[in-house]
Amino acid sequence: MNLNDVKIEKTLNSDISSPFQTLASPPISLRRAQCVVYNYEILICGSYDSKECYSYHTIKNQYKYICSYPKNVVSFGHCVVSLGDSNQNEITLLSFGGQPRNQRKHTLVMKYISVWDNEITDSNPLNKWVALRNNDGKEIIIGRYEDDYQGVKAIIGGSNDHLLFVTYHPKNIDVFDLNTLKYINFYILPTDGYIKHQCFLSADKHCNHMLLFSKSKGLSIEYDEQRNIFQFHEMRVCAAMRSLCSFGHVYINGCILFFGGEDGFNYSMKDNKWTISVQNWPTALRGCITVLNDDNTFMHILGQSDENYRISIHLKTKIDEWMEIEQRWIEENKEILEAEDIRAELEQMKRELDINKLN
Repeated sequence: MNLNDVKIEKTLNSDISSPFQTLASPPISLRRAQCVVYNYEILICGSYDSKECYSYHTIKNQYKYICSYPKNVVSFGHCVVSLGDSNQNEITLLSFGGQPRNQRKHTLVMKYISVWDNEITDSNPLNKWVALRNNDGKEIIIGRYEDDYQGVKAIIGGSNDHLLFVTYHPKNIDVFDLNTLKYINFYILPTDGYIKHQCFLSADKHCNHMLLFSKSKGLSIEYDEQRNIFQFHEMRVCAAMRSLCSFGHVYINGCILFFGGEDGFNYSMKDNKWTISVQNWPTALRGCITVLNDDNTFMHILGQSDENYRISIHLKTKIDEWMEIEQRWIEENKEILEAEDIRAELEQMKRELDINKLN
């Protein structure tokens, strides 16, 4: 057997029915939308094509309007994160980015309370995007004028969840202190090429270990909070996934699930192995985002289902059933997976030999 010809393929099995359930049609375009989970709600905070924000009720399968971004805010690839308030009756959202280089950035916050349980009046300061300000009333902007913040991705971490790690084009990672509202580090990622609309996620509780994937690039990133320094380790990316410009992703039980195009991809952190999902997909997905519900029992996938980004779709699938089907396929195809690992190791050895020749 020629190991160079070995590839991981889906098993075309008619016995495997689609595990996806199609939910109520979204009221806006979901192309690269930003979503945050809050109790039984998925908060949809704008997208490439819409400034409107909605709450999706995971039990009622309904959407409800929250508010809209200010008219002067450009959000072509913005980022929204939860600041993790301890108050269970409200959540604070931080929105920034979406602007190209040499353009003023926006940084907004919203104190949100459920639109399903409360009547919000126009005079109420809740459920509205307002400028982020420090204690002196000065407006704070995340992102420098010269930064390219289209497709920016960020996660919150640190020992007290007080650090914002920001990754953006062409290959930058910054650290912003949410307590002092000041930058504490600017760093260049050690990667060839560039990143954009990358997958960026935490690999531990305090987010001092992060993972980044962008096309053929994969990095394991560790941050030393005491010394304010990074360490980087290169990671292999599944060959079939390298052509995707962007993809949704979730982390659960030591496995990262990726979604985009016509396939799903699984990466086991424990085994350091990639597989292509065996699930039967109802449609190709573009510009999608993926989130888990509040108790991690269901996975929601929101995005576009056509090439022209005109049709938005919202799917969900049960995590237990998904993982059971995937694990069964892995057990049945161990030989294929082992051969793929050998081929990947040979490719890595060849790259290292080529680099040594150049040196």
